[in-house]
Amino acid sequence: QLQLVESGGGFVQAGGSLRLSCAASGRTFTSHSMGWFRQAPGKEREFVSSISGNGVFSYFGDSVKDRFTISRDNAKNTVYLQMNSLEQADKAVYYCAARSVSACWGYWGQGTQVNVSS
Repeated sequence: QLQLVESGGGFVQAGGSLRLSCAASGRTFTSHSMGWFRQAPGKEREFVSSISGNGVFSYFGDSVKDRFTISRDNAKNTVYLQMNSLEQADKAVYYCAARSVSACWGYWGQGTQVNVSS
């Protein structure tokens, strides 16, 4: 199965930027659509962004569409989430996920914490 490991989380002031990475193991990374989700304490998990296997198609949640970008480097088996103009509402644990062959989000990373201070 595919293994995902997120990194790049940390503390940032409001208005600042942060770049998250998700490193995948395995030999089928290119065939997987990849996504980012986040969950704040006491709130439901929220879709953030996703990108197709070939990197051509990408999608964003309404709350981040003008501030975040997603990209992938299939040669490095890595997907990135560039977060700009961060707000306190962006504080959450961010999870990387991958589509399985059944088209569900079947693979998940351990999550990385993003804290935004005023």
